[in-house]
Amino acid sequence: MICVVKGEIRLKYAGIVLFGSKLLSVVTGLAFVLMITRSVSAEEFGIWGNLSDVLSYFILLSTVIPFWTTRFVAREHAGSARTGVVANIFVSLVSSAIYLAVLPTTLSALQIGANYVMLYVVVALQVIELHMIAALEAVLHAKQPEIIGYGLLIYEICKVALGFVLIMQYELGLLGAILSIMIGYIIQTAVYIKIAAKELRIGIDWTYLKEWLKASPINIYNILGDRIAAFPLILLFLYGELARSYYGAALTIANVVAYSTFLSYALYPRLLLKTEAQDVSTSLKMVLMPAVPMTVGAIVLSDSYLTILHPEYLEARPVLAVLSICVFTLALLQVFRAVVLGTERIDSKAKIPFRQLAGTRLFQIFTIPYVQSIITLPTAFFVLFYATDSSLAAATYLAIINLVVGLATLVVTYRISRKCLTFSFPWRSTARFALASAAMATLLILIPHPSRISSTLILTGIGGLVYIAVLAIFDKDIREMGESVLSEVKSRLAGMKHSL
Repeated sequence: MICVVKGEIRLKYAGIVLFGSKLLSVVTGLAFVLMITRSVSAEEFGIWGNLSDVLSYFILLSTVIPFWTTRFVAREHAGSARTGVVANIFVSLVSSAIYLAVLPTTLSALQIGANYVMLYVVVALQVIELHMIAALEAVLHAKQPEIIGYGLLIYEICKVALGFVLIMQYELGLLGAILSIMIGYIIQTAVYIKIAAKELRIGIDWTYLKEWLKASPINIYNILGDRIAAFPLILLFLYGELARSYYGAALTIANVVAYSTFLSYALYPRLLLKTEAQDVSTSLKMVLMPAVPMTVGAIVLSDSYLTILHPEYLEARPVLAVLSICVFTLALLQVFRAVVLGTERIDSKAKIPFRQLAGTRLFQIFTIPYVQSIITLPTAFFVLFYATDSSLAAATYLAIINLVVGLATLVVTYRISRKCLTFSFPWRSTARFALASAAMATLLILIPHPSRISSTLILTGIGGLVYIAVLAIFDKDIREMGESVLSEVKSRLAGMKHSL
């Protein structure tokens, strides 16, 4: 049973728990992807990626109410937790019905074969699950963000265990993968409900929902912007399933870099309560410390990582190199977004003046994806259908387009966040991270790259140890941070034992 020590949100503890859970889930996630890639063809793996792409457009509203739920729960507005969860369940039912209604047209437009129709139908249940999880995580994010780390780990373990049975033993292929994920979500949801039970017992206050719905257009504006910005992936799929497979395989590896973002996960709810510039600087250090070497490692060992997915994806090395840097920029971007969202006070008194939202920096942040789309959509369309002649080139060019636009977005978001709160960027620490990463990369380049999973993981571990060793020599702040985190964990464990 998971015990929780309640009190003030602790930035480092919550971040370490979430990041640690994500790192442990790398192994489970890799195992799950391997079960899929080695059980289906490259074209079917492209279908697997497209399932996620299509699904994403039907959970557009899943975070509208949770966005405000987190803010209201963090500010102790009684009844906001239960109100948010119940309201999001109703939203999920409507979204699922819409998904099923437009599914025939969607499949026809994407030219999906009849033998895959059942997979897309079953996915409708995931729409409901994802809405439910989004609502519960909104409550937990506000009070106990570390619990989301535990939930993710439980989900990953269950998913892999089920995948081994359904994909490998019963040979259900993509259907087995979908069922494994769905059952994993059910177990994760049950854990969240158990832990958030106290918050959920407080009655519903429909006045909150009225305020949230009144302000929801700005959330929908944000979500639609993000979806439009992601539409180039649909164009890539239309170009060819193999191109989407190359991109999907590379992104599977590159996304590990994004796990570093979880080290700053507690920054947002903490800023909702009090704004301290030091918290931002600390979060940036915590994110950069693993993000820099993980990015370098993904590029240097790209051949090994892609080979263990499937030898066919070895050609996608340039795609992985570009996407690794792209995901690194996104990790930093999330910290700056947290600053903007956490320092906004327009809803601090449980009232949301809609007419004033357009003048906030929230609106500025939510407008950025539209500017991105103005650049990426026509560029991607031209490049994919008029300037490339191979699946690998198509995936690589799209990755480069996303990287260039992502870097510009990072600069703009950083400027906006600095206007919200004056904080120091840890340039010196970043230089030390880069130096230690260079030492790690030198070693990894000299050692022959393996093609087996176990050997690759061992080499990855050796690289990580070299990075930590070099960093500990040059960075006193990191040594102190490590001691602080260790003390925090010991304190929490002692509190958990006491609560027993």
